[in-house]
Amino acid sequence: MLDVIELVASAGDARLRFSDVVSALDLTQATAHAILKTLCDRGWLIRDPATLTFVLGPGLAVVAARTEAARPLAHAARIAAQELSQQLGHAASVLERVADELVITAFEGAGPRPSGTPGDRIRYAPPFGVAFAAWDSAAEQRAWIGRAPTAGEALTERLVEVLAQTRARGFDVDWTTPELTRAAQMVGSLSSDGLPDHVRGITDQLLAEFTTIGLAPAGDAVGKSQPVATIAAPVFDPQGRVALILCVHPLRPMTARQVDTAGQRVRRAADRLSRR
Repeated sequence: MLDVIELVASAGDARLRFSDVVSALDLTQATAHAILKTLCDRGWLIRDPATLTFVLGPGLAVVAARTEAARPLAHAARIAAQELSQQLGHAASVLERVADELVITAFEGAGPRPSGTPGDRIRYAPPFGVAFAAWDSAAEQRAWIGRAPTAGEALTERLVEVLAQTRARGFDVDWTTPELTRAAQMVGSLSSDGLPDHVRGITDQLLAEFTTIGLAPAGDAVGKSQPVATIAAPVFDPQGRVALILCVHPLRPMTARQVDTAGQRVRRAADRLSRR
């Protein structure tokens, strides 16, 4: 049932038919019919009688209102993302951590944005989640590094250095193009189960490259404009743990000075949320 709600919510302006739900979730027609009928009866979905498509219904408004009351920090972070998007002219998002995954809980602003919609999950492993790992405990940092697609002393040292630099700077920068970010997410989401050994080797090699390609520009390129996909800063809970990360997505080349200016804006917004 929850999968159906998430599917309809992630469709955005594209309205889904009964057959779309069956196909996307690999459900039997009987199961899909029972779930959709229950959701419509509860008012969580509405079926347009003219187009026979499904959209979110008013019943979810009650859930949303209660969620905002129960999760005030997440609600405030969504508003902060809206404000950052207006100030900087880039799309903005909020990411939260659930176990070993990162969940997009808000996407705000118009214009170009990276792939993904609220509810999408990203594996909490290099190169994703640097802004979480940089402020985590030493044990959790080792666990994050251990989830990298390939092992090795050189990679471990590089990731330790990146975490230290990120913490000293106060925000994380993903120096990649939108296309590389999408490719990394796609390859990272592939299950290794059932893959031939030679294919698994290729995907592991790609992930190893993605792990470091966006962490920082080469030394001789620091003064030049470099593609920037995301600038992210941590928001802390009262216990000093990272509760969520606030992100903006320039998706264009930027100089180091431009990145620092935007990064300081994001960090200040995150600091205000932390003090709430």
